[in-house]
Amino acid sequence: MAAEAGALLVELRRSADELGTTRLRDEGDARSHRLIVERLAAERPADAVLSEEGVDPADRLGAERVWVVDPLDGTREYGERGRVDWAVHVALAVGGVVAAGAVALPARALVLRTDEPPPVPAPSDGQLRVVTSRTRSPWAAAVVADALGAELTPLGSAGAKAMAVVLGEADAYAHAGGMYEWDSAAPVAVASAAGLHVSRIDGTPLRYNRPDPWLPDLLVCRPELADTCLEALAAG
Repeated sequence: MAAEAGALLVELRRSADELGTTRLRDEGDARSHRLIVERLAAERPADAVLSEEGVDPADRLGAERVWVVDPLDGTREYGERGRVDWAVHVALAVGGVVAAGAVALPARALVLRTDEPPPVPAPSDGQLRVVTSRTRSPWAAAVVADALGAELTPLGSAGAKAMAVVLGEADAYAHAGGMYEWDSAAPVAVASAAGLHVSRIDGTPLRYNRPDPWLPDLLVCRPELADTCLEALAAG
């Protein structure tokens, strides 16, 4: 589903000049959402769905299995010509814990998934890198970068940032500037399956399908860096 939604978004993006930026972003959000929820309704009709672009269903809190979906993560970047740091998130939470998921990076023709996770890349001999927001400077990224002696690398969507760590293009992603369950569920599923450290910034586990989907912070990093990152975040 993540791959199909990504292909739809890539095709739609070819009409950017005709649609204009605002309509392109709106259409991308809406069409990707529709494709995913219609597929889920057909293939997993007993499961609940929590999507950024949908109405929050009242019955999801009583459901054991809930799909947590961001049909277009990084809408800003999607509307900017040439940018590849946007994603599609599809994850399944069972009993509040992510059990499976996929993050598509459609502009890079990549889908990273829990059933075929990439191995943790070998440590880099060069400068460590911490991914951070393009549009703001979250304190969490800054204190982690300082503790690691790392450089800050700005990227767009949360999925693109987390997958940069999975792919070995960065070493840590720390965020405390606010996000929702659909921003992190699929990236957390894939990063965890790949053997990376994932947690909230205080080290506690991430839990999903809560009454309020606001889940404001996240740490994804190479396992050997986790203690240093968490100590820096606690002090910060």
